[in-house]
Amino acid sequence: MTDTIFALATPPGRGAIAVIRLSGPAVDQVLDDLGAGRPRPRLASVRNLAHAGEHLDQALVLRFVSPNSYTGEDAAELHLHGGRAVVEAASQALIALGVRPAEPGEFTRRAFQNGRMDLAQAEAVADLIDAETQAQARQALGQLDGRLSETYAGFRRDLLKALALVEAEIDFPDEEVPDNLARTAGPVLDRLADDLRRAVDTGRRGERVRQGYRIVLIGETNAGKSSLFNALTAREAAIVTPIPGTTRDVLDADLIIGGYAVTLSDTAGLRDSDDPVEAEGVRRARARAETADLRLWVRAPGDMPGVAADYIQPRDLVVHTKADLIQHRDRGEDRGIERLAISTETGEGLEALHDWLMRRLAEDLAGEDFPAVTRERHRLRLTEAWEAVLAARAALDRAPEMAGEDLRRAASALSRVTGEIGVEDVLGEVFATFCIGK
Repeated sequence: MTDTIFALATPPGRGAIAVIRLSGPAVDQVLDDLGAGRPRPRLASVRNLAHAGEHLDQALVLRFVSPNSYTGEDAAELHLHGGRAVVEAASQALIALGVRPAEPGEFTRRAFQNGRMDLAQAEAVADLIDAETQAQARQALGQLDGRLSETYAGFRRDLLKALALVEAEIDFPDEEVPDNLARTAGPVLDRLADDLRRAVDTGRRGERVRQGYRIVLIGETNAGKSSLFNALTAREAAIVTPIPGTTRDVLDADLIIGGYAVTLSDTAGLRDSDDPVEAEGVRRARARAETADLRLWVRAPGDMPGVAADYIQPRDLVVHTKADLIQHRDRGEDRGIERLAISTETGEGLEALHDWLMRRLAEDLAGEDFPAVTRERHRLRLTEAWEAVLAARAALDRAPEMAGEDLRRAASALSRVTGEIGVEDVLGEVFATFCIGK
């Protein structure tokens, strides 16, 4: 990272202000070459910028000295007037001075490589930029503040402690260490296994907050799915006709309900059909129902009770439509699943349905251990570490060497989300805990 980079930090196009960020060893020289001098660090200063005899702009200049900057390098910000001509002229001047346009994410990558943040925090920066709901922003801010990293650091400490106990017995058999030392790692591994299991369990919740909670409308043809879809999205998103099989494909809409991102899917009516197009639509409807976080079984008067039996889960909801035409009664075939009656014609029951969805989202996505594991990459590595810790615990009493190998496997998995756990880490823990070879 010997080169100096720059990038526009504000959206492109016409605006009141445009901010260009610079980072790298040549920042101070570039500021000198632009006529800005070297303002006091972290003090906003008005400067007239010029290059090759051409006045570029009167700008606000901020200077940051390594390591006290976002990237950990010397850095600066040029707050320019937001006209496209001004930004283009400043960019061309920087390129002429040998400053390279940054690659996507390069500022945050330099911050990670310079120790200004760990990998989980770097990922949180991207999540915060992309956040469209309060829940997504709250989760990303918690991760950026280091709360998720603190959890991983706790796993790392427990793993090092257990590995040190096992390695001490294996590597220093002739020294003054307690007998059966490796077995004392058992309680540590039990606690670590429980913690890792809970972390893995939060993974789906964290991913759903970040990516969106998936709700699928399923049911027979003409059950009122598309009408309900339009009512929930508050627009004519789906075509509604009395002709059975109007909906042939999965139709998605992104919503925000109770501060959470939701992907709502309207699907083809479930029935046997000789029409290959409709049959494909039914297949897609069934596939989407199987992967949904929540299914709304939309039923009209006279629908077959078992048409969606393979897709409804105990915590899903049966929505009886056309409540303005018929009084729905409790039905045993719904197997105790919650039910609501609505009418998209009169609006009856829609507010109750919205409130029910808000409660379910809060129940499924909120939690005291917020922020949860937010990415599949984390969840897969934590699952691998958890399984290795369980294997180590099972091998501890009969074969400490095998337990040590399993713990090294757990360390390798955990290192992919927390950083490397090396030999010096293990030996440091050993020598800090026991009097080896005194």
